[in-house]
Amino acid sequence: MRNMEAEASVSTGSYHPLNDHDDDSRTLRGLGYKQELYRGLSFIANFSLTFSIVSVLTGISTLYNQALTFGGPVTIVCGWPVVGLMTIIVGLAMAEICSAYPTSAGLYYWSAKLAGNKFGPFAAWITGWFNIVGQWAVTASVDFSLAQLVQVIILLSTGGLNGGGYQASKYVVIALHGGILLLHAILNSLPISWLSLIGQLAAAWNVVGVFLLMILIPIVATKRASAEFVFTNFNTENGDGINNNLYIFVLGLLMSQYTLTGYDASAHMTEETKNADTNGPKGIVSAIGISVLAGWAYILGITFAVTDIPHLLNKNNDSGGYAIAQIFYDVFKSRYGSGVGGIICLGVIAVAVFFCGMSSLTSNSRMAYAFSRDGAMPYSSFWHKVNKQEVPLNAVWTSSFIAFCMALTSLGSLVAFQAMTSIATIGLYIAYALPILFRVTLARKSFIPGPFNLGSYGIVVGWVAIFWVALISVLFSLPVAYPITDQTLNYTPVAVGGLLILVVSSWIFSARHWFKGPITNIGNSSEEA
Repeated sequence: MRNMEAEASVSTGSYHPLNDHDDDSRTLRGLGYKQELYRGLSFIANFSLTFSIVSVLTGISTLYNQALTFGGPVTIVCGWPVVGLMTIIVGLAMAEICSAYPTSAGLYYWSAKLAGNKFGPFAAWITGWFNIVGQWAVTASVDFSLAQLVQVIILLSTGGLNGGGYQASKYVVIALHGGILLLHAILNSLPISWLSLIGQLAAAWNVVGVFLLMILIPIVATKRASAEFVFTNFNTENGDGINNNLYIFVLGLLMSQYTLTGYDASAHMTEETKNADTNGPKGIVSAIGISVLAGWAYILGITFAVTDIPHLLNKNNDSGGYAIAQIFYDVFKSRYGSGVGGIICLGVIAVAVFFCGMSSLTSNSRMAYAFSRDGAMPYSSFWHKVNKQEVPLNAVWTSSFIAFCMALTSLGSLVAFQAMTSIATIGLYIAYALPILFRVTLARKSFIPGPFNLGSYGIVVGWVAIFWVALISVLFSLPVAYPITDQTLNYTPVAVGGLLILVVSSWIFSARHWFKGPITNIGNSSEEA
């Protein structure tokens, strides 16, 4: 009925009529869904939204402290290309499946189809919930990181910690977080054509910002690290009593792996993308590849300005221990006697983080729309409604509210809130790996690839991807083998394990009786016509 009502109002406002007869819509109908969202994204637009979610300026800048603390330059500079290569392999495996099933349902739909009729509903349930909770965690952590960055910018702008600057309380930070989410929800209420333009601006901002900062910071710096320091220095002074070098290195890799997430957005936007079976997969792979190259360039430029690790991590420095902010501030202050230039550079990062959060909510809402369309969400009929501009408005605003609630854990313990990063990283990668696992096992012989076809390499790429996800999931979940305090507890196994227990329990006691996996939303023949 919603489709019929929309067709009756095509002459009003900025609404664009749905074309149920083009190749994309026929492909979508073949997957069991009618076209409800406006299909207006080009490859560039699809790529731009995903690239702005991956956003190397966001992930690297906000978790640079983590990598600098655990391993330092070696973990940062040498760990990035290792994680980048393996992420490309995961992306290739996902892209091949996306090409065969170009729907906003994405990962959980893939799992359902690849696991077969017997295991499909359970596979879709597990994959879908890890995916959507991981996305909520990404939105929460990105926007909370922006709130923290804004607080640091205000602190430095008012004199710094040692100059009487204003240091916001945790309540002010959570209020900033709420305000940022409100802005993102308003922007995501706009038609997809507007979001497409903003997404392309965001991608351009990220590219220009990376190259501006990677060149400007080392040029302005009066002291630079040697190449030997940048490529060989391994920092073991982490303050948490962790002395195992391998474990230190693994903990430092979280910066790289957290940054290189969110590229499933290209899949979730396929129902709004033209030539989705080729442009969706290309969006995944190109967003990862360009992010890996741009990220490493940014990392090198910034790390050559690192000359005193303990000073950058010191909670009593002008930025309150925010390493990237202190690097920028010190570089400009040492050259010009004022850190204003460094504060402006932080503003460049803040805008990139803002765009990242906006695009994250876009992807998040599309996943919630699709998952509820198949009846998996509580009050599914509410979640999957779209307005006359074909925007899933309820999913946008409810997802932003959930992301805000997740951040409320920071009021009790900032370290506990960092579990959001764990869920965002490990939870998403578990969701990424499950359909790949089913593709190389249960569907090894039955899988029919789309235009993006890895051929005989598909199975090998799939197994390598699964190996990597399993490895990082185990390594990031290792407990700290020292007296546990709020500062040293690894919350990853707590957060991810808790989510697994909830999802499996809900399946056993409830969902297995009524959730049958993806269901068609195509009505009778008169409506289809």
